[in-house]
Amino acid sequence: MNLRSLLVPALLCALALSAPSVLAAQDSAASIPGAALPKGHYAPLNNLPDWGGIWLPNFPPRGVKRERPQPKGQYLKAYQDWQHQVETQHGEVKHEGSYCRPPGMPGIMAVGQYPIEFLFTPGRVTIHHEAWQQWRSIWTDGRKHPDDWDPTFYGHSIGHWEGDVLLVDTVGIKTVTEIAPGVKHSDKLHILERFHLAPGDANTLVDEITVEDPEALEHPWHNTVTFHRSRDMDLLEFICAENDRNPVDASGNTGFE
Repeated sequence: MNLRSLLVPALLCALALSAPSVLAAQDSAASIPGAALPKGHYAPLNNLPDWGGIWLPNFPPRGVKRERPQPKGQYLKAYQDWQHQVETQHGEVKHEGSYCRPPGMPGIMAVGQYPIEFLFTPGRVTIHHEAWQQWRSIWTDGRKHPDDWDPTFYGHSIGHWEGDVLLVDTVGIKTVTEIAPGVKHSDKLHILERFHLAPGDANTLVDEITVEDPEALEHPWHNTVTFHRSRDMDLLEFICAENDRNPVDASGNTGFE
């Protein structure tokens, strides 16, 4: 009996045993209308609201008092130290890391004059940011937050639609980011968002943000940012490194050239 005559039956037996599990996996995957299998799932996107074009952030009206996050414990002490630097150094505050480093969440949702745009695809809403040429992936295919997520600047976002409102839940955000200028957070940071068009104004988009952190904040912080639409503009290229004059020394302090 040669080696081939022994291998062939063994191979056929292995294929027979693995076939049911392979078919089951294929059937399971085919039943998920998610981002990994978009074909055949584009039609439902026609039922979503029209968020086409790009969206430019609106500056808060003058004189309107906005809610501020209320840090506690070590985070309050760090914020008070930051305030002291601002007051005694003419607004110049020690900056850790490069100025080319993006702000992460939730700061990226309210960056000055830089617009955003939305892409709807099966199982996912993608937000493109002109600032730092960043993007956020919001998974709408029914998945849950992973148990072993490595923190990132924008965290892990899952969402679902309730009518024309997109509800988003984000966790797993790097602690090098800030909730607001000078306000740090823990790894327990949890952000909830409600995206929707303003009632009676289809050219205004509203992002209602709730920031929770039981270790860093006295209570949840609520912030609302709005955007106005442009249908004839495009996002511009943003290459921070082309004009990066902020070297970082061995201690992590950012300088200026």
